[in-house]
Amino acid sequence: MFTGIITAIGTISEARVLGAGQDVHARIACPYAPAQMALGASIACSGVCLTVVERGGEAGDAWFAVDISAETVARSVPGRWVAGARLNLEQALRLGDELGGHIVTGHVDGVGQVVGHAPEGASWKLTIAAPAALAPTIAAKGSVTVEGVSLTVNDVADQADGTCHFALNIIPHTAEATTLGALRVGEGVNLEVDVLARYLMRMQSLKG
Repeated sequence: MFTGIITAIGTISEARVLGAGQDVHARIACPYAPAQMALGASIACSGVCLTVVERGGEAGDAWFAVDISAETVARSVPGRWVAGARLNLEQALRLGDELGGHIVTGHVDGVGQVVGHAPEGASWKLTIAAPAALAPTIAAKGSVTVEGVSLTVNDVADQADGTCHFALNIIPHTAEATTLGALRVGEGVNLEVDVLARYLMRMQSLKG
């Protein structure tokens, strides 16, 4: 489990497809200490929970490796798992840690698209288009995870095609400490809806 509070930005230094399938093995440079990344531990990479299979380097200049399944590749932003890609990183929540954001599972529910990115006072207003399947789970003043970052939805505008556009306020610290400040209109983003909304949507669907 995670909280959506990013603790570092990592960069994919190497990525290769495994065998004849679509699985990917990636090595990610990061500022963590190798001793704090246990083999088998989970690290959220731009909202995707991945398992550490190798590690190395030294504190402040470390790296860890992950195997990314074809399912994960298909459900996350296209072209994300390539050398040079920057990732928002968060290590798994430990019992007793502060829950500063909201409960995040690291399971991507869908891919959204940036449709607006404009300054608003000292902050930025980021507007995301969410697919129709996720639109019912996004509510004003509710929580959503964008690229692994826990954020509060400011407002929601439902669209005629069943999709929705939702707006977020990105303060200067968040823009600098995550990859969100570098997003541009047209880019894709990993989305994870609030876990309670996910189960409520499932229960509603079973009711017909």
